[in-house]
Amino acid sequence: MTAYPSWTPAPRPGIIPLQPLTFGTILGRSFSALRHNPKVLLGFAMIVQTLAYLVVTIAISGIAFASFSRLDTVPAGTDEWDAVLTGSITLTALSGLVLGLLAGAVGVLVQAVVISDVLHAAVAEKMTLRMLWRRVRPVAWRLIGYTILLSLAIGVVVIVVGGLIAVLAVAVPAAAVVLGILVILAAIPISLWLAVKLLLVPAVIIVEHTSLGAALSRSWRLSRGRFWVILGILVLVSLVFGVIAQVVSIPFSFLASALSVVIAPTGEESTAAIIGIIATLGLTQIVTLLIQSVAVIVQSTAAGLVYIDCRMRHEGLDLDLLEYVDRRDAGAADLPDPYVVHIGRAIAPRWPAASAQPAPFAPPPGYTITPPPPAQAPPAAPVPPPAPADGPSSAPRTGPDDDQTTWATPR
Repeated sequence: MTAYPSWTPAPRPGIIPLQPLTFGTILGRSFSALRHNPKVLLGFAMIVQTLAYLVVTIAISGIAFASFSRLDTVPAGTDEWDAVLTGSITLTALSGLVLGLLAGAVGVLVQAVVISDVLHAAVAEKMTLRMLWRRVRPVAWRLIGYTILLSLAIGVVVIVVGGLIAVLAVAVPAAAVVLGILVILAAIPISLWLAVKLLLVPAVIIVEHTSLGAALSRSWRLSRGRFWVILGILVLVSLVFGVIAQVVSIPFSFLASALSVVIAPTGEESTAAIIGIIATLGLTQIVTLLIQSVAVIVQSTAAGLVYIDCRMRHEGLDLDLLEYVDRRDAGAADLPDPYVVHIGRAIAPRWPAASAQPAPFAPPPGYTITPPPPAQAPPAAPVPPPAPADGPSSAPRTGPDDDQTTWATPR
């Protein structure tokens, strides 16, 4: 066995640098992280979104058909017919709200899988869906419950405020209009503020397995000092996919109109026209589901990166990740999860580091730095020449060439 240290390859790069992230890094890597594991992320998102859409559509259609078909059993124009119509509309609307709420709650599982994949991708690990689901499964119901409670809280606030405005509109219509405008203007900044403060709740639940109350408090603390960065990321991602959805929907709208004119130019109903319209609508819905799936992946990736960045800044998570990567690449096994090693650790502020001095160079593990040569002592002061001895001076002795000089002798 040689006494020299063995060579180890450089650590594999993950999707982000293992240091506190800038706004541009988080935004850019949110869009590019899908390339790290597209088969798992996009496939799982498409399956969940498609199943949720089909279940909601079929259920609402069945409930609407069953309720509105009762109108054929009562005479039209009677009080009973009006009551059946009102009940059918109410039942269909409530069913749509409940099923939409459940679909959104199930959709949070896509976000959980994406966040779990981002955690591993940060340290250059590519996981399968089974591995990711193993991490999400213990907290799946907790995530669904959080989504349902949040949606119910928003719904209660909307119903209460809307009811107050409706009651006021009966008594003072002008005041109700003014109040409604003020409520809308106030709801926009409040909703954005809450979206920023609650963005990290799913990530905290997934990584730290905390209770719902602890996750809310933790998300509130971690996002402190990063409000504008998180807000900018949320707004930009939403705007980008809003524009994409609008741009994509326009060609399909023209395509549906063109097909209806080509297949049925006289406007007559035919099997070909119906099939063409259904095919166009189906293709439009498939593209819409694809865009929604990509949007969910990008937004969830951004949430995962923001969680990592906030913990790097507040708790020094980057130090744990670097140590984990070094030990893993050196061949160590059974390493602990670096994301749960030092949860809640407080460190001194390190960023921004514009005014800090750069850290001294440290050699890689197993190597040493050649020590500098010893400093030399300063040169000693010059010694003055000895003084001449006292005594009678003698005339200089004249040599054979002493009478030859290089300058003229004065006369």
